[in-house]
Amino acid sequence: MSYYIRILGTQDPDIHLDDISEELDAEALSAQFGVLKNEKPEKWSVFELKNEKGKLLATVERNPVTTEGIGREELDEFKQTILEFQPASAAKWLHEFFDRVKVIYAIELLPIGLEAENYHIITTTQGIIWDHVNGILQADEEGFTNEEGYHILWQFPDDADGEWNCAVLNAEGKWENFNMDLADEQQRSAFKAGKVPEGAKKVK
Repeated sequence: MSYYIRILGTQDPDIHLDDISEELDAEALSAQFGVLKNEKPEKWSVFELKNEKGKLLATVERNPVTTEGIGREELDEFKQTILEFQPASAAKWLHEFFDRVKVIYAIELLPIGLEAENYHIITTTQGIIWDHVNGILQADEEGFTNEEGYHILWQFPDDADGEWNCAVLNAEGKWENFNMDLADEQQRSAFKAGKVPEGAKKVK
């Protein structure tokens, strides 16, 4: 079963595969790219991300948000579904942010891509794209982040646990960042209410 991470960007520049390759090299990571025959490394709509052994880790698809097409369909679906989740302040912020989104990059991770020796290749690729498009992140069974990468909407499964970097909007409309325990029911309730949970560690 595949797993998706998405990058929703407010800018839509062409991202050369060489830029991604250089960043991977800087992190001492080796990867291969597979592009369609009719596409170029400086202008692509989709590519395959493989490890140095040629094993397929993920597929990265670029979907501009136009009047129609996959990008528009995904964005419209997000607009409808987020209103069901909390905190309400984050859902409202996201709904307004979506009006600025120009492109959605959908990264489909295969199970092998989630293995420790491969996952850093994917997160580094995600990071360089994110840097270029000035946007936010969304992940299956997690939800959305703000522009700093802090989680802002509760879409986790009921059995979620572990520490997680999150943020809520304060009265001035600014993000307050913190690290919380996802399994702590009191911290969950506070986060869903748009409050910094008692016991959470604030992050500057």
